[in-house]
Amino acid sequence: MNNRFLDFRSDTVTKPSAGMLDAMMNAKVGDDVFGEDETVHALETKLASTFNMEAGLFCPSGTMTNQIAIKCFTQPMDEVICDQTAHVYRYEIGGIAYHSGASVRLLYGERGILTPELIEPEINEDNIHYPNSSLVVLENTVNKGGGSCYTLSQIAPIHHLCNIKGLKLHLDGARIFNALVATGDEAGEYGKYFDGISVCLSKGLGAPVGSVLLGSKQMIHKARKIRKAFGGGMRQAGFLAAAGIYALNHHVTRLKDDHAHAQALANALAMAKYVKSVMPVETNIVVFEVEKGSAEKIVHQLKEKGLHCNTTSASTIRLVTHLDLSAEMIDQAIEIILHL
Repeated sequence: MNNRFLDFRSDTVTKPSAGMLDAMMNAKVGDDVFGEDETVHALETKLASTFNMEAGLFCPSGTMTNQIAIKCFTQPMDEVICDQTAHVYRYEIGGIAYHSGASVRLLYGERGILTPELIEPEINEDNIHYPNSSLVVLENTVNKGGGSCYTLSQIAPIHHLCNIKGLKLHLDGARIFNALVATGDEAGEYGKYFDGISVCLSKGLGAPVGSVLLGSKQMIHKARKIRKAFGGGMRQAGFLAAAGIYALNHHVTRLKDDHAHAQALANALAMAKYVKSVMPVETNIVVFEVEKGSAEKIVHQLKEKGLHCNTTSASTIRLVTHLDLSAEMIDQAIEIILHL
């Protein structure tokens, strides 16, 4: 934690706990590019088993796992279908075009949540003028949707549509464990529906770095080569993988505390005079609206009081709860919010 601030900018700001640091320092490592790091292999196997997928690939970031998956599932002149808020579109610096030579068809879901009814009309027919619709990407949870999340009952009909239309389905699981804790769905069920899943470890789970791409053995074999081409092959990466294993063993069930903290913040914001509205809170992200053009001003005022957060537009502000924010810190934040 920054000593000056209650840091709500993102759940990526967490620091490794003492137990996690101990696990990292005692990790058994080898050269992972040679396939010799047993801790990396253990992490990949653990997550593949958790989500009922055949294999996994440890990468430095969620952006890399997403971009590798998109490259695995598309060819140049293909088209990727996703929501207009999607991280793969907005926050991965044009990687779909740069790495894969694919175009993007943007949809407008409710708080970023897509449905078969939205997707089906946007699947291109076989026409010389049109790119080939080859991939649908979902995000769980939806960052710009205020942490909104898909249930398996919403995912299943999208999978069915993709299956009959011959499209692949990838999940940007940036905060997938937040979604699982919120919905009560079983992680193992996800393997039935997705061709690729990106599982980020460095957000609510509290690991310092890393994401694991899950898929079939054939897909992961291809992904491993793409990772090398992207410069993502790491050597004694077991020190980092050990943090991921520790996070999976110790930091999943406690995500419900982050969700409760987010709801408490939302309740306080709903009473603040400078707040026009607050998005419904499902997980650990709170997005609220102020007068247009005043978001930067409010963020500055909150920072002066000791609460650090970010704007998401000229009129919206985001707060994200995480494991480095205790119940006492949430109480302090509520006092700041109510007396700004």
